[in-house]
Amino acid sequence: MNRVEKATECPKCGSNELGKGMHSGYASMAPAERFGLGSKIIYIICTHCGFIVEGYVEQPKRFKKR
Repeated sequence: MNRVEKATECPKCGSNELGKGMHSGYASMAPAERFGLGSKIIYIICTHCGFIVEGYVEQPKRFKKR
């Protein structure tokens, strides 16, 4: 697996003031190939300009093919 660098700076405005957020309620990612439980979507957000720097699912194992 490729090593991923942790986001430390906004590529849009250059600010290093980043926060973490997530969708709430029914806004989850679900597997496309089958019906099943999804996962929360987590975002790293620039708190200066609002740009979403990165997004990922909290439980990636739910998307593996069986």
